[in-house]
Amino acid sequence: MMMEYRACCLPVHVLGDVQSLSSLKWTLKNANGSIVVPAKVPSQAHLDLLEAGIITEPLLGINDFTQRWVVNDNWTYTADLAPLTKKLGRDTRALLVFFGIDTIANITVAGHPVAWVSNQFQQYVYDVTDFVASPLKHDTNLTVALESAYFYGLNVTARPDAEISPTPDFEYAGIRQWIRKTQSDFGWDWGPAFVPSGIFKPAYLVTLTPHESTSPRVAANETSSSQAQPSSAPASHPLLASGGNILIEESSLEISKVGQTSISTPNQTADWLVNVTLAVRSVQGADFPTITIDIPELRLSSGALAVDPIPVRTNASTFLSAAFTIPDGKPARWYPHNLATGPKLYDFTITLAFANSSDPSKPSDPHGTRPAPSPAPPPVSFTTRSGFRTIELVQTAYPAEELAARGITPGDQWHFEVNGQAFYTMGTNIIPFDPFYARMTSEQVRWVLESAVKSGQNMLRVWGGGIYQPSDELTGGYDFYAACDELGILAWSELIFSDALYPIDSWLLASVAPEVAQNVRRINRHPSNAQWAGGNEIEGIVISVNQSLANGTHYLNEFQTLFGEFLHDIVLSEESSVAYTDCSTTSGVLSLDPYEIRYNNKTPGYIYGNGERYNYDASQAFNYSTYPLSRFMNEFGFHSLPSFYSWEEVLTSPEDFSFNSTVVASRDHHPPAGSLAWPNPNAPQGQGQMTTAVELWLPTPNTTDTNQTFAQWCWSTQVFQSLNMVSEIAFYRRGAGRPENNLGALVWQLNDIWQGASWSAIEYSGRWKVLQYGMANIYQPVVVYPFWTADSETLEVTVTSDRWEPVSGSVQMTWYDWSGEQINFSREPFTVPSLNNTVILEVTGLDNILPFGYDVTDVWMYVNITAEVDNRTVTHEQYFTPASLATANLVDPEIKLTQGSNLTFTLSAQGGVAPFTWLDHPAGTVGYFADAATGVPLNGFFLVPGIDRTVRFIPNTALSKVHPDPAEFVVRSLWNNTHL
Repeated sequence: MMMEYRACCLPVHVLGDVQSLSSLKWTLKNANGSIVVPAKVPSQAHLDLLEAGIITEPLLGINDFTQRWVVNDNWTYTADLAPLTKKLGRDTRALLVFFGIDTIANITVAGHPVAWVSNQFQQYVYDVTDFVASPLKHDTNLTVALESAYFYGLNVTARPDAEISPTPDFEYAGIRQWIRKTQSDFGWDWGPAFVPSGIFKPAYLVTLTPHESTSPRVAANETSSSQAQPSSAPASHPLLASGGNILIEESSLEISKVGQTSISTPNQTADWLVNVTLAVRSVQGADFPTITIDIPELRLSSGALAVDPIPVRTNASTFLSAAFTIPDGKPARWYPHNLATGPKLYDFTITLAFANSSDPSKPSDPHGTRPAPSPAPPPVSFTTRSGFRTIELVQTAYPAEELAARGITPGDQWHFEVNGQAFYTMGTNIIPFDPFYARMTSEQVRWVLESAVKSGQNMLRVWGGGIYQPSDELTGGYDFYAACDELGILAWSELIFSDALYPIDSWLLASVAPEVAQNVRRINRHPSNAQWAGGNEIEGIVISVNQSLANGTHYLNEFQTLFGEFLHDIVLSEESSVAYTDCSTTSGVLSLDPYEIRYNNKTPGYIYGNGERYNYDASQAFNYSTYPLSRFMNEFGFHSLPSFYSWEEVLTSPEDFSFNSTVVASRDHHPPAGSLAWPNPNAPQGQGQMTTAVELWLPTPNTTDTNQTFAQWCWSTQVFQSLNMVSEIAFYRRGAGRPENNLGALVWQLNDIWQGASWSAIEYSGRWKVLQYGMANIYQPVVVYPFWTADSETLEVTVTSDRWEPVSGSVQMTWYDWSGEQINFSREPFTVPSLNNTVILEVTGLDNILPFGYDVTDVWMYVNITAEVDNRTVTHEQYFTPASLATANLVDPEIKLTQGSNLTFTLSAQGGVAPFTWLDHPAGTVGYFADAATGVPLNGFFLVPGIDRTVRFIPNTALSKVHPDPAEFVVRSLWNNTHL
């Protein structure tokens, strides 16, 4: 399913005083004027060229190569602003509000230059009243002229004073450090390099008129926001509360404990502190304004809280802050969905009231001079949602008594605590959802988030090479953080710096400061936000450069300045409820106050910070000695291909449907080209790694049907990926009760940005890969896993629990041969302590492990548990194969698929065992399979003769393009790798 382009789901006219620029008639023109097409806002040049028929879908075929000409051109968006400004009154001010421009642009209004902008992540507000009132040569247009980010980068790096990073890069190499733009727009090892440009987020014209002015406030066909929003009905968003005499351009609501800071452990019995900050621009001043904070469900009100005076000023922001406390026991707490009572949110109504207002009839100065008092305008109010929780990233050393009592390896802690309790963090990393931000919808994003929740994840890491994810559709185009709040999934947030050394100069710092401050303030209200990291993987890079280059100290000093001081100070000046870390993967800190990064100051044998693992030697995939002993694993992964269905969306010729066809291989960017060479000259390495993995561990796909062979190759890469990641997750989860005290595992990665080789668990269309079902299995609260160490022929069966209370149950271990005959079984009771594991079986030597008289290629063991968790009975299953499935003596399973009602399917093995039995839903449908009895996601299981499985397909009707036809569901297993 290709992402359908929609210019954001926004009303054309939001309210009379807040008017969307999407209502205007836009055109897009290239530099020499040879292309002029209708356009939209929000949008990006590629999308408007697609809509006009100038280009085909950018994700088709090799368009990431053939459409590079779009990157090389400059693109200008133009619209006549007159429909929104022609009836402005003499006292009315007109403010342009851009929530995102991508990226290098000159803005002009009525022929007047307004601004040159160069930061995709900033929000911009401009008072354009005087320009509108005096157009040059009858020009009434709003123009946003975008410069090619690629050529801008080339120009900047050609300067003699430009510092070039000594690190390798992706496709458009060596320039992204100089451009405050989504870093993966220039290419990454899992996606394309389209380097898009455009007005990619919503934009508005807000008109402000002093209260009691005789000027008409809005166009005749509009409704005034102040009239449409009576005091009894607060606006649903701060932007919609704007208009009248004031613009609320930013709002921050932060909930913490009294006395809490970003580096302190919150007192769980202390009162809650609710802090509200508004950034406003006003055409009417007030000497004694107040803010009132109401929580209707709790019947709590702060009363009127005095804030700083509001000047008459529209060319800069005035910040107003107010706070009040709430007794600890009054509100229910917000938790991740899999802990305690789950996510609880409250509506907060924020009211800004004016008093001793300035008189608009007296001379006023938009730069800040306050006229004489006059009657106050009506208050403005809006409602927003948040929740009460504390989230702490514990980074200090373990107390000596805890080390002794629990046998923990010395070093620093590195884990999260929610509401004062340590918990196991289970999740994935997310990347941008599409190469073209402007066409993403809340429905598409929510499906990815819901999929994470359905698979047991409680945290998503928002990768620092992408974009600051939005809070809502009105300002961000789609909803991310508010959905995380509602669904109960934590979001580890990052500043947008990734895998490069960033040169420090005054221009960069001046650009980054408002970018970071604005986004931290915006995200403060979201209880799902877990921390701020300064960027992605850069600490390790700078440590390596410092050790390997003669001038390495220079780069280390720059890193320290930017990530250890500048960004740290900005983040902590804007929030006090979550931690800041310098980098995603880090050695931790020597001190939090003052903030001192540990770097390489380590004691041998101690464990510090967090870790990651990428090992593309598939022979080591299940070698536990290659898995890091870490407090927290924030990245680990292996790549796979998307399904045959996804390839059907983008491949245009029958000969392309082959594992190593030119087009398929060209979409494998691992390892990256490091240049614009096409197809990627390094792709054979990535393709070879997947090939070797399948050949080592699974039957090598090879049938007489070329399409089936290709489909089985794609699927088999996913099966190996899932096997590898499930093994690692089980290992890291087991570490909670071992000396490393591991309390976190985040797989790389959850979502896809296109149809190509990647580390994702969910394909671009929303289709679940095998890994997504694998995580749904291994991220369950209580799991059993057979740890097999081949070198010593040791089998350890362990039950692991992430619950805060002990869990009891029983484990059953059953041996089968591949024909499905049960050989023997045993059952053992268990009790697992809180956040710990219990070893059920530990045996060494194949002679002691295998059923007597059987060879490793002839048998396998089914391991399952039944336990009481959260007052309900839960089950979990895993499989142990003592030999690689590539050598297993499989038997034709003769799978029978029986259709039931309501998209249910019963699968029966009429022959032998079918390892990794897999159901595919039809092309154009989005959804997942679940056990018909328990509702737990289920696919890719071992189907045993005599033990039928019934699953139900649960479609996402909003995203599916066709209704799923039961006759079009397809079943496969590893048997089909070599048999039709």
